[in-house]
This record gives sequence, C-alpha cells and structure tokens, in this order.
Amino acid sequence: MQINDSTVALVTGGASGLGGATVRRLHAEGAAVVIVDLPSSTGQALADELGDMARFVPADVRDEAQVQAAIDAAGELGTLRIVVNCAGVATPGRVVGKRGPLGLENFATVVNINLIGTFNVLRLAAAAMLTNEPVDGDRGVIVMTASIAAYDGQVGQAAYAASKGGVVGLTLSAARDLADKAIRVVTVAPGTFETPMLNGLPGEVKELLEKQVPHPSRLGKPDEYANLVAHVVDNSMLNGEVIRLDGALRMPPR
Repeated sequence: MQINDSTVALVTGGASGLGGATVRRLHAEGAAVVIVDLPSSTGQALADELGDMARFVPADVRDEAQVQAAIDAAGELGTLRIVVNCAGVATPGRVVGKRGPLGLENFATVVNINLIGTFNVLRLAAAAMLTNEPVDGDRGVIVMTASIAAYDGQVGQAAYAASKGGVVGLTLSAARDLADKAIRVVTVAPGTFETPMLNGLPGEVKELLEKQVPHPSRLGKPDEYANLVAHVVDNSMLNGEVIRLDGALRMPPR
C-alpha cells in the first residue's frame, strides 16, 4: 500500500525507541502521524519537532476510551490506514523466586499491557478502517510487536514471554478475521535492540548481548525496525506473518 497525502499512521509507544523511529520513518514517507504514549512520555516534544502533520495523544493502550480518542484524532488528520503497536513493558520475574511465587498482579499487568493492550488497539483500529476506500487493495495495515522471547523465553521472562507469545498467536487469526475487509495484520518479533529498556544496562552487559547475535554482532537499531514496518506497509503480500528481526539470534536460557 502506497502512502499518499491523506494517509494517517497511528503508533503506540510512539514517543521513543522502536515506536519513535517508526513515527519518524512514516512521517518522512509522507504520512501524518498520531503519537500515542503515556502522558509522562516525550510524545509532545516529538510532535512539536515534526510539525503540523503530527499529533500527540496521551493514552494507556489498556483503556478503551483513551485509545478511541487517539483513533478519532487520527481521523481528524486524514484517513487512518496504518497502525503500529509498539507499547509494551518487560517487567522481569521468575515463576518462583527468592521471595516466593511471582505476584499474580505483576504477571497480569504485563499481559494486560502487551497482549490485551495490543488487541484493544487492533480491534478499535480495524473497526475505524472499515469505511476506508481501498488503496492498492488495502483498507489498512496493522503491525503488532512481539519479541523473540515468544519463542526463546529466558529465565525471569515468564510474563513477558507469555504476553508476546499471545501476540504471535493472535497474528494469523486476526489476519484471517480481517482478510475479507482488506485489512492486513503482520507482527514483527525483534531481538535485542537499542531501546530505552536496554540503553540503561551497564556496558559489559550490552557487550555480552551483542556477542550473542551471530551477524551482525550488535544490538539492532530502531531505524531497522522502522524500515521493516515501512516495507510491510508497501508489500501487499505480507499478511498473517510473524517476522523475526534478530540477526539469527536464538536466546540462551539466561
């Protein structure tokens, strides 16, 4: 699907990291962008930087009314055709640790943000796309973000791996549900990337992570994620697929 001057892209977790890079890339391609992130984020600063065709809408992806408000804001800028789900958390915790079983509330919070929040955005965005006139055969494209932890969950990643595994499992079913509506659904499963979650790690830890990647032996760059999203939008045969973006990395147990 080619981006035209009325195309709007909505990106959750869009203030920084993978989402921020995606906002910049899609804006550079000519789309108006709606940056969805928490009120405490730098989303407004990014919107100010990008100018008139960018808007920041603070929202928690778990909140139906807040997500709908962001979708409504997208409609004010043009036609919502692209949605990218990057909002997520990676709270660690073993099933049973030194302090006992992993708190059920802690587990539920990760699943609620990463999986249920993603589905909340997916369902409301798809509903909004139904009235779109097709462009190159597509009414819209929805990209979700999983993780290679969905396949290679490490020690302490029970909640994170389960939530991202849910996104992987959602992909084909959602794509099939929306196929007759000309809406594509694709998931990207990144490996270790230079995001705010990893940038705070000590240098020696980051160096170890880089050495684990077969080639290229480095952390992924957010721009590389954004480049893949742009290709997914452009390539109409990509649908119902989960694409690992990881430099052939298979995570060890710890």
